[in-house]
Amino acid sequence: MYAIIANGGKQYKVSAGDVILLDRLNLEPKSEVEVSEVLAVCNGDDINLGTPYVKNAKVILEVINEGRGKKVITFKKRRRKDSKTKRGFRRDFTRVRVVKIVA
Repeated sequence: MYAIIANGGKQYKVSAGDVILLDRLNLEPKSEVEVSEVLAVCNGDDINLGTPYVKNAKVILEVINEGRGKKVITFKKRRRKDSKTKRGFRRDFTRVRVVKIVA
């Protein structure tokens, strides 16, 4: 059984026991989160699609920890103009574990 959820403008395919990185939620470790933005639920050959979300479906997540990702460098150089830009970016995330899918 798996579900497709939406969080932070992105979509994730999750099943029970998976560990995923979501955008920062500012929650304490070991706390639980319910995601009700479930786009689809698949149980074997039975697929339930939502318009846009599946009614009465939710995914229960347990917060493991919060952190920051690896630094991503964006470097732009324009030739023959002596013009360059260097910027760094680190994504803040919340690592969560999927406890169960309620459909």
